Amino acid sequence: MSAGPRVGFRCDAGAGSGVGHLVRCVALAEELRSRGARPVFLGAVRDSPWALAQLRERVLPLTPAPESPAALAALARALRLDAVVLDSYDLPPGTGEELRRHGLPVLAVVDGDPLGQHADLYLDQNLGAELRPFPAGPVLAGARYVLLRDSVRRRARAPRRPDRVPDVLCFFGGTDAAGVAPAWAEALRATGVPFTATVISPAPFAAESPITVIPPTDRLPELMAAADLVVTAAGSAIWELLYLGVPTALSWVADNQLIGYDELVGRGVAAGLGGAPGPEAVAVLARLLSDPAAREEHGRRGGGLVDGRGRERVADALLALVR
Repeated sequence: MSAGPRVGFRCDAGAGSGVGHLVRCVALAEELRSRGARPVFLGAVRDSPWALAQLRERVLPLTPAPESPAALAALARALRLDAVVLDSYDLPPGTGEELRRHGLPVLAVVDGDPLGQHADLYLDQNLGAELRPFPAGPVLAGARYVLLRDSVRRRARAPRRPDRVPDVLCFFGGTDAAGVAPAWAEALRATGVPFTATVISPAPFAAESPITVIPPTDRLPELMAAADLVVTAAGSAIWELLYLGVPTALSWVADNQLIGYDELVGRGVAAGLGGAPGPEAVAVLARLLSDPAAREEHGRRGGGLVDGRGRERVADALLALVR
């Protein structure tokens, strides 16, 4: 029996760039491996032990990647790759074109703008992407193509108890690159409404009861499923929350998150907090904490938007390119 195709994932993760690109690539790598393919990651993980552990625990090899498109193509040939997935905002625009020139099928994972990359196939998993014109080639667009990890797909949301003090989970990606977790923890306290909260922050900070601060953890899917409300940014974790049906209050910490923020808040799938803590955000949080029906309505509207099979559809399309 012949070995499956070798698929390279060109992405980075770290304190400055966040870990969302790597997490969604890990989800696709899990699916490809389940079909006999051999994933290999090309890039760097900087200042994020949690992100590095995602690869080590799954025995997904990581190889440093050169910056220039020609050198990356040479590395892909040396590794005998059969296809390459590009998922980065920082790659030189000609990267995809150079890989294709050497006969390698390319899937580019994008968030709206393809950033000058040429690919055989694009993936934009953002909600509503299927309704927006795409400026490049064939695209898998919308929430039916969301990439979810095994640890999320096998999780179900815990039963609700509306009579209890709400339990809040607050996090901003795997690295909190913008350092906003302490300010949002203070916004929760400013509501004056009873709650308990777990705040995930790579940088420890002092917090009084009822807030507990913990470092990034592999228990995140479990914590999300158990939460009555999640306060987070409109990054890649939102798709996991939609799949689980967890009520969510959204902010944004980077301009590229605004498209997703506007779409999710506009549909009423999540409550909008704006770009920074302030009186209006505190008022929204107070309403959600004090009104179980109001926060559960957001979770209800989000339920069903992500069915958990997106990575299977993406894998089908990618492997068809290889064949």
